Amino acid sequence: MSKRSLKRGSLIPILIISLFFPRLVWAQGYYLFIGSYNFSNQKEGIYVYKFDTVTGRLKRTFSTHDVANPSYLTISPNGQYVYACTETQTKDAGGVSSFKFDSKDGTLSFINRQPSSGENPVYDVVDSKGKWLINANYTEAGISVYPLDSNVSIEPASQVLRFSEGSVNKERQASAHIHSAVFSPAQDFLFFPDLGADKIRCYSFDPNKPKPISEYSNTGSVPGSGPRHFVFHPNERFAYCIEEMAGYVTAYKYSNDRLDSIQRIAAHSKKRKDNFNSADIHISPDGRFLYASNRADENNLAIFSIDQQTGLLKHVGYQSTLGDHPRNFTIDPTGHFLLIANQISGNVVVFRRNKKTGLLTNTGVQIKIPGASCLQIKSYEG
Repeated sequence: MSKRSLKRGSLIPILIISLFFPRLVWAQGYYLFIGSYNFSNQKEGIYVYKFDTVTGRLKRTFSTHDVANPSYLTISPNGQYVYACTETQTKDAGGVSSFKFDSKDGTLSFINRQPSSGENPVYDVVDSKGKWLINANYTEAGISVYPLDSNVSIEPASQVLRFSEGSVNKERQASAHIHSAVFSPAQDFLFFPDLGADKIRCYSFDPNKPKPISEYSNTGSVPGSGPRHFVFHPNERFAYCIEEMAGYVTAYKYSNDRLDSIQRIAAHSKKRKDNFNSADIHISPDGRFLYASNRADENNLAIFSIDQQTGLLKHVGYQSTLGDHPRNFTIDPTGHFLLIANQISGNVVVFRRNKKTGLLTNTGVQIKIPGASCLQIKSYEG
């Protein structure tokens, strides 16, 4: 056989792979789960879409009824269950609900519900072993901790903690407001940004105890800043918090289970003294870029590059979210796309990420989801 024939023959497998790779990615089964504010259990609440990580296309597979204001969602580590904060912003109500997910047909089925032990549940998270569900309540500020029965149903809360102290802004910080719950990289600690008290509460976590969390320490933030959402860098050495009221991102060095502030940088693009409304924060899978959303009259994403050695942030640019009130956004596991949920305008927009620059371009893919408030993506075997 000639060298030319051998070379031509060796190209055949490459051509086959290039032709069928998009189909293989689609078959892998990436699903997008969308939570919303529907203010009625008669309306659709949780939406499920199949997500194409090559083109950014979305194909609807299911939506739920009979659940009110499923504002925030989290997915079990094995992907088989979805847990939702429900009856958010509903007076004298609030709950956490579990659903079984069938990845073959992309449908959800309701399992059970437990009261959230406080009004306005806004954030929930499951530990890596799927044994515990942690919920954060905003209005009646507190934390509720639920055992999960064989990773399926939510058992009654084993711990309920409440906080009362506020901070300097008497209108918005008359009392505590827990806004998120985030595990440390080693899952030995939980961090709870408290918008009302201007602190990040830290609790130790032991999944083998009947009451798994116990108070460890608190990290104070700038008075009036309103810490909201919190994220760890993939290298586990840095962490970042978006401050809703001040419109800043604070960067922390994370070492020996403590947070040390190393930088505080504006996320907003406009010069003003107050009325900031920053919301969500995420880091690209490769750890090179950080994104933070701004609501109110800005409706944009602030884009930062991250110094891998120091953890310091540098402004790269801003991107319009093409909608009103970007409450939540997510980056798909491949890092190719960033999806934004605009709550007031009720649309989810898909942007393509430039992995080298961190900048975003509109794909033209957009779906209408009334009250869209939370996006989660999970991959499944085809």
